Amino acid sequence: MTIRLLVVDDDPLVRAGLTLMLGGADIEIVGEAADGSEVPALVDRLTPDVVLMDIRMPRVDGLTATERLRARPGAPEVVVLTTFHADEQVVRALRAGAAGFVLKDTPPAEIVDAVRRVAAGDPVLSPAVTRRLMDRVADAPPGPADRRAAATARLAVLAEREREVALAVGEGRSNAEIAAVLYMSVPTVKTHVSRVLAKLGLNNRVQIALLVHDAGLLDGDAAP
Repeated sequence: MTIRLLVVDDDPLVRAGLTLMLGGADIEIVGEAADGSEVPALVDRLTPDVVLMDIRMPRVDGLTATERLRARPGAPEVVVLTTFHADEQVVRALRAGAAGFVLKDTPPAEIVDAVRRVAAGDPVLSPAVTRRLMDRVADAPPGPADRRAAATARLAVLAEREREVALAVGEGRSNAEIAAVLYMSVPTVKTHVSRVLAKLGLNNRVQIALLVHDAGLLDGDAAP
């Protein structure tokens, strides 16, 4: 299957480089945009499977564009182009529903692989990256009470075992680590993670972790 890709970056040289790098037998560059404001119309006209989105753009930045795009039904997946030290931006992008992120200086083969994985429904978020991001979130001040209440209410739909898996994801554990802690097989952990994502309407495990954090389940104060 050919993956239809929309490249969004305000630097024409970067766009040209990405287009040259990513175009291939299974990836078709269906269009380019220089600003987030152009994304909705291009998505409607070109129907890409994946949008490769820069963060910093002059009028509508990539984070705002991602939030607006992912709020629409049937939206394509989004991979954010970023610098790894911009953790707050990455967290915001993941909250908005981005399927992952890649660095601008990532080797070409890895960017191609990221696009392919996201198109196949596999978010580009390793457990190590999850753990680093969640460490950053855990150090942040607690959110407003209404956010905690809303997160708690959403998690209430989970069965007990699903809730345990969600908490372990929030702690930044890999599937193998979750399997060891909860005494289940890795395939069973994967099944539970998939069910949690489906029940909560989330895109990836980092969004699970963020929801667990918002509910206060990582600070030891929340009720079981």
